[in-house]
Amino acid sequence: MHYAVPVEWRRHFHPRRQSATKTRARTRETMSPASLAQSLPPRIRRLSDLAANLWWSWYPEAAELFSTIDASLWQASVSSGTPNPVTLLHDVAPQRLRSLARDPDFLGRYDAVLRAFDAALSASPYPAPEFRQAPVAYFSAEFGLHSSLPIYSGGLGVLAGDHCKEASDLGLPLVGVGLLYGQGYFHQRLSPDGRQEARYTELERTTAPLVPVLTPEGTQRQVRVRIASRDVYLAVWQLRLGRVCVYLLDSDVEDNAAQDRILSARLYGGDQETRLRQEIVLGVGGVRALRAVGMAPCVWHLNEGHAALVLVERLRELVGEGLSFDEALARVRASSVFTTHTPVPAGHDAFPFDLVEHCLPAWWQELGVDRERFFDLARYGQQADERFHMTVLALRLSGRRNAVSHIHATVSRRMWHSVWPHTSPDQVPIDAVTNGVHVPTWLAPELGRQFARYLGSDWLASHDDPQLWRRVADIPDEELWAVHLRLKHELIRFVRERARQPWREHDRDAAQVLAAGGSLDPDVLTIGFARRFATYKRATLLLSNLARLQTLLGATDRPVQIIFAGKAHPADEPGQALIQQVYAAARNPKLGGRIAFVEDYDMHIAQFLVRGVDVWLNNPVSPQEACGTSGEKAALNGIPNLSIADGWWSEAHNGKNGWIVPPAAPELSDADRDAVEADAFYGLLTEDIVPLFYERDAGDIPRGWLRVMKAALASIPAQFSARRMLKEYIERLYL
Repeated sequence: MHYAVPVEWRRHFHPRRQSATKTRARTRETMSPASLAQSLPPRIRRLSDLAANLWWSWYPEAAELFSTIDASLWQASVSSGTPNPVTLLHDVAPQRLRSLARDPDFLGRYDAVLRAFDAALSASPYPAPEFRQAPVAYFSAEFGLHSSLPIYSGGLGVLAGDHCKEASDLGLPLVGVGLLYGQGYFHQRLSPDGRQEARYTELERTTAPLVPVLTPEGTQRQVRVRIASRDVYLAVWQLRLGRVCVYLLDSDVEDNAAQDRILSARLYGGDQETRLRQEIVLGVGGVRALRAVGMAPCVWHLNEGHAALVLVERLRELVGEGLSFDEALARVRASSVFTTHTPVPAGHDAFPFDLVEHCLPAWWQELGVDRERFFDLARYGQQADERFHMTVLALRLSGRRNAVSHIHATVSRRMWHSVWPHTSPDQVPIDAVTNGVHVPTWLAPELGRQFARYLGSDWLASHDDPQLWRRVADIPDEELWAVHLRLKHELIRFVRERARQPWREHDRDAAQVLAAGGSLDPDVLTIGFARRFATYKRATLLLSNLARLQTLLGATDRPVQIIFAGKAHPADEPGQALIQQVYAAARNPKLGGRIAFVEDYDMHIAQFLVRGVDVWLNNPVSPQEACGTSGEKAALNGIPNLSIADGWWSEAHNGKNGWIVPPAAPELSDADRDAVEADAFYGLLTEDIVPLFYERDAGDIPRGWLRVMKAALASIPAQFSARRMLKEYIERLYL
């Protein structure tokens, strides 16, 4: 079997790369946290500690502190979508730093932020003795931590990032393990006819919030994994999220063969063999990295099946220590948690047995079992299915398993019933822990300040308490509406600027500027749809009836506009076709510039959207949406949801906090189902949502609309926060 370097990746190994690597190494040394600290005036030297820890990204006062250092430099980084204080501190003029070190106003803010930072790092740990000596190890193929570190593609990674951030806030000892993708996930650009173009850029490690993990001798620590016939060396990096550490593995090491150096180049890139090798790096290499830094976790949590080989490596360790295979299996199961995130088959990796045997030759011998028993661990269904299913492997080797909403748990029990063939479907041992979102990351700071006034100055410490949110009723309508309008204007200004900048650079024509949102109006009811462009999410459902859409968008007295954003995987041609359809509608002059597609969707753009639209739209094919956390982020900001009854929304909707569309009858054809459900969405918009939004009192305040916003705030943030979610994991699955 031949393992070829993908043609499109070969530029990663241009002959000039060696000198570039050496240049980066020299720059990295000069830009290390220690050298950065030494370049700062002593009075403000701890700015380097703050910049190197992503805690600043969810503490608004810290971000505001950095913005005051050099407003133009900071705003430039914000506009680019990658606000980065490491870069800021390196680029700011030394005399400016010396001036700030003598500025009483700046020093007062600096001291206040550092006090909060130190308090966050030293607060009492989560009160469970099980975690005092050993942490939870959390493995994920992607982590959505911040837009300056593009090692995520969508909801799975952002959920992993929110999980880790909340662990820091809650004081849960936890370490994350993932891969450091040198080219990250792709940047999206649309051609004039709406075709998605994928572009990759090299991650600049020197300005990312990363530090190498060092050996006692001062060299970067590496671990070794045998894949097929070669040893692959993995450099270990560390990043800090408050008091949580995330370790990232990097195969771009000089001792590796060229085809192995690309293993960590791209997230979800390459062919099937590349994916398997990446999962070996994550699973086997991840366990070895934790061992190399002296970690002995008490719980091993796998975020989706990509990390399933963690469990095989742990079996190998225990058998090597003298346990029988069955004894090792019991030990592994007792300390392992597995979360499945999707009912869509494409989200579950399965590899041919001969490919697994090629990449992990004779691993069953190290486990003390024969080949068939080893492959039976990951076999799904009949003996004739000669594929190694990572999700099945994780289900069989984990003692505790969960889906990410109650509907998803029901679907998963049916989906994986054959793993427990002698159990009735409703007794299949897959629990439900509905996903939640990290409140400080996704809440608009302006709303946070409003909550501090009306919910109490310590509201954030108890934001998972449903009783707290009853106080939302005390917020005056005028004040809540004023904050929402401010956020909406910020969103429209942001989208317009992104649309017009390429035009100023003579890179786009007027039609492209229009399609990108150049003529959006902040006074118009604005619907947001932003997520991965997979076919089951049905991005084009509201485009299915052009006449009704034109009536809705083009109304002179009560118009509507829709903002779309999202990427399709570069190999997902049907998903890319959906983007083309949306873009064609955005360019359609009959729709009057009321549809916009925002390119290159990421966490930075998401924050503007979930804070600034008026309605959050979600219309997947039910029950294929496992959870759908983007709607939770919108609701956290008082944005009502309009969604199909699936995922989290089927648990959250109470008749007052948004609008729900029941799934059509299951016996209908796909086309008839879509027509029925599209009609229901149009009906709600035309008869309920649009009139309610535009119904104003003498002060131009939409009192009825604000009742829905307040109902969303009163009922959703506590129940669908990452804090509630993590407490459930701790109390039901970790302990």
